[in-house]
Parts: sequence; C-alpha cells; structure tokens
Amino acid sequence: MKLTIIVPCYNEEQVIGATHRRLLKVIDNAHWDSEILYVNDGSTDDTVSMLSDFSNRDSRVSVISFSRNFGQQAAVSAGIHQSCGEYAAIIDADLQDPPELIPEMLALCLKEKANMVYGRRRIRKGENRFKKWTASLYCRLLNRLSEYPIPLDTGDFRLIDKRVIKTFKSLSEKNKYLRGLFAWMGFKQLEFLYDRDARAVGETKYPLTKMMRLATDGLIAISRKPLTVALHVGLVTVAVSLILALYVFVSYFSKYITTVPGWASVTLIIIFFSGVQLLTIGIIGTYLGCIFDEVKERPEYIIVNDNEKS
Repeated sequence: MKLTIIVPCYNEEQVIGATHRRLLKVIDNAHWDSEILYVNDGSTDDTVSMLSDFSNRDSRVSVISFSRNFGQQAAVSAGIHQSCGEYAAIIDADLQDPPELIPEMLALCLKEKANMVYGRRRIRKGENRFKKWTASLYCRLLNRLSEYPIPLDTGDFRLIDKRVIKTFKSLSEKNKYLRGLFAWMGFKQLEFLYDRDARAVGETKYPLTKMMRLATDGLIAISRKPLTVALHVGLVTVAVSLILALYVFVSYFSKYITTVPGWASVTLIIIFFSGVQLLTIGIIGTYLGCIFDEVKERPEYIIVNDNEKS
C-alpha cells in the first residue's frame, strides 16, 4: 500500500521547513510506503529552492512547479493527477491542519472500508469572529443552493482512496471547487473531527478578496440554482403586476382615489415589461444551466463495483 501526501505551497518559506520535518516524522513512523508531493504554486520567495533541496536529499520527496500562481484548487488538482499511490492525503503547508492526524485518518479509512475521510473542524484557532461567522454562513448558504449535501466546517484536508483518485482524474472540467466536487462524487465518506490550529508563522494566503472569489467560484461550480433565481423573481413580478393592474384599473375609475393623469399607463407598462424581462432572463438562465452542466463533461453516473477492493 502506498500513500501520497499532497502539499500545495505558495510563498511558504517561513513555515515549509517545519512542515517538512513534521511530515517526515509521519512517514518515518508509518508502516506503509509513503511519498510527499509538493506542488509549488508559482511561489516568488525561497520556497522553490527549499523544496528542491528537500527533493534532492530524500527520494521519497518530489516537487512539481507551476509557471505562475494558479491557485490552491489547481495545485491540489495537479497533485491528485500526479499521485501514484493507492491513497492520497491532501494537507496545506501552513500547519493549521496537523500532519500527525494523517495516520489516524488512514486507519479510520481502512477500518471502515471508506473511500474518503474528510477533516471537520471542531475548533478554529487563530481566526477572528468575523471570519468564523462568514465561513459558517457561506457553508450553510452553499448547502442550500447545492443539489447535493456538502459537509459543513470542512476544507481540503482529507484522505482519498484510489477509487476517488481515479474518478477525479476522469473529470475534464477546469474550474473546480474541490469540496463540492468531492461531495458530488458520493462513495462512502466519513468525517474526522479535529481541532484546527492557528497558522504557525506568516500571513494567510487567503485574504478577503481571495475568499470572496473562492466563495463565488464555489457557488457557480456546484449549482445552477442561481440561474433560476431570475425565473422565480420574474414569475413573482408578473403575479404582482397583475394585482397592481387591478388596483390601477380600480383607481382610474374610482372618484375616491386621487391619481396623476397618465400614471396608470406608465405604471402598468413598467411593471408588466419588468416582469416579462425577468421571466425571459430566467428562462434563458435555465437553458444556460443545462449548457453549464454539459460543458463540464462530468460523467452522468459513477459505477461502483462492490467486489472491487479499496
């Protein structure tokens, strides 16, 4: 049995040495064949040379480098595509997710014959209340909009088996939202509760702007429900316009309601055509949703052979 530990890195020179030492202890004490795969996501500091030094000193360590910063999702995807083990563990380089938990996650995966074990954060140290609140709100909103459940309070820290790896490699879409994609795959998934540590040193590589972009990509990548919002709003607007049309009609002929000349026709035209426009956009959005699903080229279904060993 072989395990590949995938570590995406971007400007982590302050912490990558400590991360590497802890990862080496994990694989040194393991009872299985292991390798560490670092994915350099276009780092501009000394991370590249440090990773190269790790690889030259230890044959169990390999490095792939991007031509520029493509983002964590792309880095993890590249790591999975390049992994050759029966299992793969995904962990960030900032030591917020303890590497020492990987053997426990693998043991749970083997014991329960699961295909995936994902880390669920019980405590999030080093994060302010605003970030915790927005993260919680986003996760719950994402679940409401998603066609399939996505585990709450999770990140990319997880362990996957060869079935998941093989399925992931077969997906041709480029703009991936990994948490949603792993949830979409199905298979047998188990949660692993843990306390997330504060970042060891340095600053987060996910400031508010990147978090917003990731949140937007997540909503777009996993669901087409936002496209149908305009359709529902359009239907409601048309219904409201019919009610207001009745009021306008009564007001026009009633001597008890004072109106401005010409307001009836203007109001009706605005209300009616606003509803028609929103309704039309909603219908177009529904068709775009179908196209959106097709261009991703995900398989229509995933066949699981129960006799196949994990």
